Amino acid sequence: MNDSVTHAETAASQEAPVARAPAAGPKAPAAGSRRRKLLILALVVIICGVGYGAYWFLDARYYESTDDSYVNGDVVQITSEVPGTVIGLHADDTQSVARGQALLELDPADAQIAVRDAEANLARAVRTVRTLFAQADEFRAEIVDRQVALSQAEQDHQRRTALLNEGAVSKEELQHTGDSIAELRATLASAREQLNATTAQIDGTTVATNPQVLAAAAALRNAALALRRTRIEAPVGGVVSRRSVQVGQRVAAGTPLMGVVPLDSVWVDANFKEVQLRDMRVGQPVTLTADIYGGRATYHGKLVGLAAGSGTAFALLPSQNASGNWIKIVQRLPVRVALDPAELRAHPLRIGLSVSATVGIRDTSGSLIALQVRQVPIPSWPSLADDTSAVDARIDQIIQSNLGDKTSAARLSVSEGLVKR
Repeated sequence: MNDSVTHAETAASQEAPVARAPAAGPKAPAAGSRRRKLLILALVVIICGVGYGAYWFLDARYYESTDDSYVNGDVVQITSEVPGTVIGLHADDTQSVARGQALLELDPADAQIAVRDAEANLARAVRTVRTLFAQADEFRAEIVDRQVALSQAEQDHQRRTALLNEGAVSKEELQHTGDSIAELRATLASAREQLNATTAQIDGTTVATNPQVLAAAAALRNAALALRRTRIEAPVGGVVSRRSVQVGQRVAAGTPLMGVVPLDSVWVDANFKEVQLRDMRVGQPVTLTADIYGGRATYHGKLVGLAAGSGTAFALLPSQNASGNWIKIVQRLPVRVALDPAELRAHPLRIGLSVSATVGIRDTSGSLIALQVRQVPIPSWPSLADDTSAVDARIDQIIQSNLGDKTSAARLSVSEGLVKR
């Protein structure tokens, strides 16, 4: 019984492979299909590689991109040129202001008093110079009178000298006439020296062109300028930022009060790796996208210059590479990109925003060094000294009102004394 069971199991074990053999038949077609798929995949990869290689060779290699780019711009510092107490604020952070718009006002009381004092000093100077002119005329008349008296005394002395031999006059009387001549000569010399001292102060000038009057007029202009500076205006149009001043605060001259950022003239500083700079030239086109707008806004700028050094070179603590544990790190160089003003007006940017920049380096005929970095010049600061018509008119009025009669005013040429700054 046991032998028959063992024989049956042995027969079953020998027949089992024979029963599974027919299942291995379909594997041959599956292997062929797999090889075809791999060949197709390899062919697709090769085609893609060739396509990308052709794309890179014909177009992509002429562009350099970076997302290490940020918007930058001028921050015009607003400071006070005169000390004073703030009595009014007309602008705050985030607000737009136009050029010439009032930003804040200082208490004008001290400046107004200084202007009145300067006007009084100018009037006093005019009258003092008038006195010098009058004294000069007086000394001239006195000299003429002394000359006449001296001539008469000399003639009397000659007559008495002739009569002395005849006994008609005494020696004492002759001596008195000689003493009178000496006294008249001394007084004549004194009058001449006084005239010289007076004319030294007025020689070659009129009342209006006299140095004393000019100095007093300059002091009045300075006081009027200080009064106008109590009203601080925006030198450029833009957005107010970093306001630190408060109403009632006492500020000194030169104290930073706020900043104005002209957003219509911002630019982009793109930090490219040093290995990307080989073919970059001034004037190459740049395409930019800002993260604030995503892909909805594209800016078309122009490369206007490369920085003079990398960021680490101008850092507060530059790296010291002359050490044993040195590791080479690829440096980045800031590249300045000017933006299209029309595109900026359509999609304004703010300083510090992130930007992605792509430079087209196909045209390498440009210069390596920027000859003119700024495409849009910074607006000049409006100088208060440029408009002095009101002050000059006031000076003219003070001079004329203190000259006295109109004949003297015409003779002394008032208008010649106004020196335009």
